[in-house]
Amino acid sequence: MKNSVIILALLFAVLSFGQNDVKRLTHFNLENKIAIQGYDPVAYFMKKSAIKGKKELNVSYQGIIYLFSSPENKDAFNKNPASFEPQFGGWCAYAMGNSGEKVAIDPDTFKIIDGKLYLFYNAYFNNTLKSWNKDELNLKKKAEANWKKFIN
Repeated sequence: MKNSVIILALLFAVLSFGQNDVKRLTHFNLENKIAIQGYDPVAYFMKKSAIKGKKELNVSYQGIIYLFSSPENKDAFNKNPASFEPQFGGWCAYAMGNSGEKVAIDPDTFKIIDGKLYLFYNAYFNNTLKSWNKDELNLKKKAEANWKKFIN
């Protein structure tokens, strides 16, 4: 009986993890399972800059592949991957807060807020980071609520 309970618990854990991976792959902003258009998520924090990662320096975290510009950044990510992931699945934070939509981003347009990475659309004379900065607190709350609708 005890072994049966353990086996069922393990099976449930594996199935739940698999479902979480599928949900992330469905709702995150990815190109061939690669996040942030191949930019190094750690560089945003350590270098305060958007730096393209290298294919040979990659990590798969819960089904999503991240690329890194240096072995040190890869190591930092491996120690605490969730702290380096972009908010709202890597979609434009402004659009998520303003309309609850998944809108593409420009990896060079970003902001670190309370130790979290926020990415923004910036094309065709529309830099949404500027709009975000005008009403950040309100847009951040709305974006968090809207993102929960996708991942819950």
